[in-house]
Amino acid sequence: MNDAATNILLIEDDPDDARLIQDALAGTGSKPFRVEWVPRLSDALKRLGSQEFEVVLLDLSLPDSAGLEAFDQVFQVAPDSLILVLSGLTDEDTARQAMERGAHDYFSKGHVDANWLPRALRYVIDRKTARSALQSSEERFRAMSDASPLGIFVSDAEGSCIYTNTAYQKISGLTQEQTLGTNWSMAIHPEDRERVLAEWRDAAQGHAPFQTEFRFLQQDSHIVWTRVNSAAMLNGKKWFGLVQTVEDITERKSAEFVLQAAEEALFEEKERAQVTLNSIGDAVLTTDLLGNVTYLNLVAETMTGWPRKEALGRPISEVFIILESTTRLSAANPMLRAIAENRTVEMDTNCVLIRRDGSESAIEDSAAPIHSRDGQVIGAVIVFHDVSESRAMALEMAHLAQHDFLTSLPNRLLLSERMAHAIGLAQRHNKQVGLLFLDLDHFKHINDSLGHAVGDQLLQSIANRLVECVRATDTVCRQGGDEFVILLAEIGQPQDAAHVAETLRTALSIPHMIGGHELHISLSIGISVFPDDGADVATLMQNADTAMYHAKASGRNNYQFFRADMNTRAVRRLLVENSLRRALKLGEFLLHYQPKIDLASGGITGAEALIRWQDPDLGLIHPAQFVPIAEDNGFIVPVGRWVLREACRQVQAWLDAGLPAVPVSVNISAVEFRHEGFVEGVALILKETGLAAHYLELELTESILMHEAESSASVLEALKAMGVQLAIDDFGTGYSSLSYLKRFPIDTLKIDQSFVRDIVTDAGDATIVDAVIGMGRNLHQRVIAEGVETHEQLVFLQDRHCDEGQGFHFSRPVPAEEFASLLVRGKNAK
Repeated sequence: MNDAATNILLIEDDPDDARLIQDALAGTGSKPFRVEWVPRLSDALKRLGSQEFEVVLLDLSLPDSAGLEAFDQVFQVAPDSLILVLSGLTDEDTARQAMERGAHDYFSKGHVDANWLPRALRYVIDRKTARSALQSSEERFRAMSDASPLGIFVSDAEGSCIYTNTAYQKISGLTQEQTLGTNWSMAIHPEDRERVLAEWRDAAQGHAPFQTEFRFLQQDSHIVWTRVNSAAMLNGKKWFGLVQTVEDITERKSAEFVLQAAEEALFEEKERAQVTLNSIGDAVLTTDLLGNVTYLNLVAETMTGWPRKEALGRPISEVFIILESTTRLSAANPMLRAIAENRTVEMDTNCVLIRRDGSESAIEDSAAPIHSRDGQVIGAVIVFHDVSESRAMALEMAHLAQHDFLTSLPNRLLLSERMAHAIGLAQRHNKQVGLLFLDLDHFKHINDSLGHAVGDQLLQSIANRLVECVRATDTVCRQGGDEFVILLAEIGQPQDAAHVAETLRTALSIPHMIGGHELHISLSIGISVFPDDGADVATLMQNADTAMYHAKASGRNNYQFFRADMNTRAVRRLLVENSLRRALKLGEFLLHYQPKIDLASGGITGAEALIRWQDPDLGLIHPAQFVPIAEDNGFIVPVGRWVLREACRQVQAWLDAGLPAVPVSVNISAVEFRHEGFVEGVALILKETGLAAHYLELELTESILMHEAESSASVLEALKAMGVQLAIDDFGTGYSSLSYLKRFPIDTLKIDQSFVRDIVTDAGDATIVDAVIGMGRNLHQRVIAEGVETHEQLVFLQDRHCDEGQGFHFSRPVPAEEFASLLVRGKNAK
């Protein structure tokens, strides 16, 4: 008997009722109940989705769902569970309706006690088990009946047909519909009818089994000789129907029928057994006492590759060859053990059957001895089946548990195991262990602009290159997202890790061709080394991660060894990262405005909005200290949206105050520009603030525009159609195609301050600035020079007829109140 605990899920919002039920079902002896209680339907649905429960006790009055709706949701998730409704005095009608929808029964919570509830629950469980067994028995009967070559005719107590199988329909030439409700004698050949009915009456009078032979006359006049066996179906002594088996003996009737009745009965018995054994899905094989094969069913013939005629009489060790799958050594034959030990024997796990042609299949089986009438062992029988698919699935699940689904690289779980092992070996062999934490630079931009399908293919391509760059003893792991970790086992010195890092950077410098796109990607790598940077897995991982962030902060596309002082920077970075969301929520950001000056007239032509962060603990934080962090974690999108809205709001406020307001420019990051709905967001902000579009200028770098230039052009056209002004920021520092630059609807070119700084003393910078001014004039674009700090620089730019200037020579970025004063009194650049 199965003494395992019955798993019960109790769904009851009343803790007192739940406790009463749990106490009632506790300590129930050899057949315990394991009760898990949840108070809400949502909790129950989660548990039912992750675990099977034999029994569900369901209160229909729950805080998040009630009545039949609650039952329907539980029934949908757990249709195979035994669902019992817990009802109060007022909802018995609802409980009955639930039974009509599939509930097995309902209990009144008012009658719950430790004596009644376990017995009642066990009764309902046993009743369901019995009903399922009955249904299975009926299904097995029908399957066996339809697989049988014997025709079967079943009639009720009045003699009317209630069932025929396929073989009977073929023998009689009558369909199921034609036989239902008719008498069994309707198909008898007219010449045999009188004799057969007389034999039938004689058998009935003596309550003897009825056996006879007669001809069926089919509707097309075809005659079929049959042998019929009939027996009464009794319920106790009460006769309630008749079952007949009909065998087609037409071929046998064409020859002399000389076999004795006993031989005929034996043949029929063997035939039925053969049909039964050949219709099941398991292989069956028998031997005699000496271990020689005496029988194989069709499935056994297929799985062993031995036809029955060739296998009979051969030693079982020749026909049924099994090996242990891992050692490849012969496994003990369970049939010989069953004979020797006179007991049922289970095969060892992980065994494979070697087919006659050499192919293999994983099997599970059990063997049992065959006894004679006097109880002596005379042979053995083994029943086995192919479990190759289920074992392969189990291996696949084990692989998936330790490997990344996208790249098939080891995951964090397997990496941790291998790191612990590598540390142990390094300690014994006096070696070091290197750990490289890799992050792909700007991978998010590719993922956002080209889609996740291209991003996934790029990750797979990168994973393959990483594996090619390391030894077979090393481990490449995908940490998650665009992060990878490489474990270098047993290195001699830290420089070995640096050499691998250089190899990785070189390998990744070659473009990836993905879906027709030539994709460039670089790595930021952090390195930690055992034992100098940590004695355990967690510490080494944390320190390599810290070093990787330092590599990113150092300009990306480089590697950095961990140093102790990096932790201080990492803590500050984490502090800033965690404070960004609070800063936006609590209004800690503010904008300063730096004027743009017309170099001919000296008047203010515009302003650039520059974000500042007034942190209550850290003081005033400049953009360079937090914008890169916001870009890395994606928080730059809401921050950028705030800057855009605040700048538009402020210009409109100046206009409303009657000030001579000028257009304001806002820097847009690549993450913002590629973010879905960017154009719509700009339009919405202009509408909400009421600002005319020509008062807003968006500044974008060359690298942003040239990445996916076609899509960039469409976004720029949409913004231009809206009336927004567009500027290229830091012009000359990136790579751009002049053909695309001509196509982009750009209003302004901003010369990067790195060129302006030395224009008076550096001929190269002077030439570049002069060329940009000329190009802007020819393209009908305004040119503004950034970083103007001296009078000499101003004179140089004025001599070259540069349109505008911006820098400390004119004004530092100032708060909105000070900039309003500048607007009132104007600013003279000369």
